[in-house]
Amino acid sequence: MASHEELSPRAARTRAALISAGFDLLSAKPIDGIPIDEVVARAGVAKGSFFNHFTDKQAFAEAIAAEVRLQVEEQVTGANAGVIDPIERIATGMRVCAAFALSDPKRTSVLLRSHGSFTARAHPLNKGLVEDINAACVAGLLRSEARDGGVLFWLGLCQILMLNLVERRPDPESAQRRIGDMIVLGITGLGIDAARAAALATPIPPARVPG
Repeated sequence: MASHEELSPRAARTRAALISAGFDLLSAKPIDGIPIDEVVARAGVAKGSFFNHFTDKQAFAEAIAAEVRLQVEEQVTGANAGVIDPIERIATGMRVCAAFALSDPKRTSVLLRSHGSFTARAHPLNKGLVEDINAACVAGLLRSEARDGGVLFWLGLCQILMLNLVERRPDPESAQRRIGDMIVLGITGLGIDAARAAALATPIPPARVPG
């Protein structure tokens, strides 16, 4: 099966139509509750076209979620441009994830409904976080458990925070307080002292917030 970068223009349009339909459907219910017939009907393509692009519904859901995760990672990268301190980069990543959940709950719901392997340390989209955790460990900034479990710990916190923000829809003041609390809890859990964690929990300057 060709990667979507290698598709013909017609095949690329078909894939895009399927992905668009998937976003609409997955924002309302999990992939297990979505028949393929419903996907192709909404996309306006033949059922056989689905299997030209995806092996099954799970692969379809993972492809859609990967597009959202890539968008989030691009925003994290932009917010961390020029930032050297790995602890600050880690904290900023959580804040950007939270901001994404607040600004785009539909796409966040699609991401969180995926059953893919985004929590795997080796996943390409975790490369930045892995590097930051490793750098902080090498510098002796984190507790020893973070070397093996830090990535999973931080991804778990980010995902549950995003889910909570989408489900609860807090007002802006409550949202910022919740985000700050999660950053403090997470950073101290990694081994950073409370004062440093509290400083990192303050909102990032407007110039650093991704557009």
